[in-house]
Amino acid sequence: MNHPSPHTASHVHEHEHEHDAADHSEILDLDAEVLAEHIASITAWLPVGAGPRRIVDLGCGTGAGSLALLDRFPEAELTAVDSSAAHLHRLQEKAGEREREKAQGKAAGRLRIVQADLDATVWPDLGTPELVWASASMHHMSDPDRTLRQVRDLLAPGGLFAVVELAGFPRFLPADAPEEAPGLEERCHAALDHHHAEQVSHRGADWGTKLTEAGFTVEAERTITVDIGPPHTDAVGRYALSSLRRLRGSAASALTAEDLTALDRLLDTDSPQGVLRRTDLGVRTERMVWAARCT
Repeated sequence: MNHPSPHTASHVHEHEHEHDAADHSEILDLDAEVLAEHIASITAWLPVGAGPRRIVDLGCGTGAGSLALLDRFPEAELTAVDSSAAHLHRLQEKAGEREREKAQGKAAGRLRIVQADLDATVWPDLGTPELVWASASMHHMSDPDRTLRQVRDLLAPGGLFAVVELAGFPRFLPADAPEEAPGLEERCHAALDHHHAEQVSHRGADWGTKLTEAGFTVEAERTITVDIGPPHTDAVGRYALSSLRRLRGSAASALTAEDLTALDRLLDTDSPQGVLRRTDLGVRTERMVWAARCT
C-alpha cells in the first residue's frame, strides 16, 4: 500500500478541513436565513434594560447572532470570537454586504473580529462587555465549567450572559416520509444522538444549574419552538439538503442499506424524490435560552 508523504497527507487533511468548514458555513448561513425571526425574538427578549454598549459573541460561527445583536443594539460595538478563519471571513463579508445594501447602522464598522481558541486557559483581550452571547457554542467546549468562570470574570459588573442551546438537529420531513422508508429521519436522529453522546458529551447539559454553580444568577429562561410548515421557501429546501447531507456523515454507519439508499435519493438534487423537489418540507426544532446575571 502506498502512503502519502507527510506533505501530501497534510495537504489532504487541510483540504478536507476547508471543505468541512465551507459545508458548515453554508448550513450556518441557511440557519440564519430560515430562522431570522426566531433569532430576532430572542435578542428582543433579553433583559438588558437600556442596552449594552459592548457585546462579545463567543463561538460566533458565520454571525447569525452577531448581526442580530448589532441590529437590536444600534449603539453597541461587538467583538465576534471564533476559532474558524473561514467562519470569521464569512461574517465580515456579510457585515459588509449588509452595510452596502441595506445601510443598517454601519454594522461592519461596529464589528471587531477575533480568531481564538475558546478552550484555551487564557483568552485574548475581549474588553469588559455588558453582554456576552453564546449560541450553540457552549456544548462544544472541552471544559464548559471553566468557560463559564471565564465569562463571569470577563463580564462587567451586573453584565448579562445569554446562553442559547439547541434541543437537537432540526427535523424537515413528515413522520411517514419518505414513502419507501417511513420514519427514516427519526432513525437518522437516533444514530446522531448516539454519535453525539460519544463525541459531544456536553450537548443537552443542564445549563441553568451550571450557570448557578459558576456564580451567575439565572434571571430568565425560555424555550423557542420553531415549526415552519409547508409551503416552504427555497431556503428551507437548501437548508434541509445541507443539513441532511451533514446528518448522513454521522449516521451512515448505523443505517441499513435500504435506509441509506432512501437517504441518498432524498439528497439527489436531480431526483424527483429529492428534498429540493418535495412540497411537504418544514422545519421543526427547539432552542433553549438562559439569561444569567453576573453579580
